Amino acid sequence: MNIGEIAERIGLPAKTIRYYEGMGLIDPPRRSGGNYRVYGERDLETLRFIQQARQLGFPIKEVAGLLQLWRDHGRSSADVHRLAVERMRQIDLKIAELQRMRRTLETLVERCHGDERPDCPILDELAGGNIG
Repeated sequence: MNIGEIAERIGLPAKTIRYYEGMGLIDPPRRSGGNYRVYGERDLETLRFIQQARQLGFPIKEVAGLLQLWRDHGRSSADVHRLAVERMRQIDLKIAELQRMRRTLETLVERCHGDERPDCPILDELAGGNIG
């Protein structure tokens, strides 16, 4: 498969695939006689793995660690478990932050008349630096 074909099959832009290659997440593909990248099924599997890990919010550095564990058949599942638990903890922190932001916005929206008057508590609070 060339980069366009694998990009279409996996649903990632070719630019992202080249980025993952540059980051060392996938091995440099072999090259055709015309110096085009040629990908195989193993590359497709690896890209799917990366895509799934990224959709779960794992940063690139952690994806690299997960890839190493995936490739190591002598790994301990405890290592994988630890990474997943830490990712959940980070997600929980982000959810709490987003809920706090929503509550603040909800309070501001409730205080705003939303009519033709020029006074706006939302803008006043943003300008006052008291949010947060």
